[in-house]
Amino acid sequence: MLYIALLHYPVLNKEGKTVVTAIANMDLHDIARTAKTFGVEKFYVINPVEAQRRLAGQIIGHWREGYGALYNPFRKDAFEIAEIRSSLEEVLEEITAAHGFRPQVITTGAGLQVHSLTCAGLKELLKRNHLPYLLIFGTGSGIAQEVVNQADYRLEPIRGENGYNHLPVRAAVAVILDRVTEIT
Repeated sequence: MLYIALLHYPVLNKEGKTVVTAIANMDLHDIARTAKTFGVEKFYVINPVEAQRRLAGQIIGHWREGYGALYNPFRKDAFEIAEIRSSLEEVLEEITAAHGFRPQVITTGAGLQVHSLTCAGLKELLKRNHLPYLLIFGTGSGIAQEVVNQADYRLEPIRGENGYNHLPVRAAVAVILDRVTEIT
């Protein structure tokens, strides 16, 4: 079972300082639709700032129950798996409560120099095991080292042409989910 999280804290800024990033409307829409397409159990948006969570809640609510739900039922379906939480710990507790044990945590990042898991390896784990896995995507300039250090795995970064690797997070989510899931 695959869960994904879009982490807004703790993440890094361009100077390498730990910061909170703002929730982007496009990320919510595109990642929810991508996650639904690839069979993700839940898409968590993690941000400790109440005003940011409220904003995300209004956007998601519009597409779940508001006029948007009638206007675009496909988007309503996608947003049914989206959840907003204030911390990574809260997400881990929720998944643990649902399954009776902690999920295997996997971090992603363009700048990861050392990785412990390939996309093919994760695809195999997902196929063989019926364990919960939480795949974390970072915003800003990447996931803070404290989260990376606590993860069970570090997923290999996406390699671009001539070493270039600066995808928007919603594109990285799509590429990685395409590589690690089995759509039949």
